[in-house]
Amino acid sequence: MAERQTIDARGAFCPGPLMELIAALKLAQIGDEIEVLSSDKGSVNDIPAWVTKVGHANVGTTEKDGYWSVVVKKAK
Repeated sequence: MAERQTIDARGAFCPGPLMELIAALKLAQIGDEIEVLSSDKGSVNDIPAWVTKVGHANVGTTEKDGYWSVVVKKAK
C-alpha cells in the first residue's frame, strides 16, 4: 500500500530540500508519495526538473502561506 511522507525543509536552502528528497526516495517504495515543504523558491523549479530527469512523477506544486508544497511519486 502506498504511503505519503512529508519532508519539512522550510528554512533550508538549495540544494538542501532536493537532497532530503533524494534520500527519502531511496527508502520509499514504488508508488509512495513524498511531499517536500520548502521556503526556497529555487526548489519549485529544481525539484520538478530533477524528478522528471530521473523518471519519477511530479504530482503537483502548490504555493502555501510563505512556502511551497512539492509532491513527488516514486515511479521506479
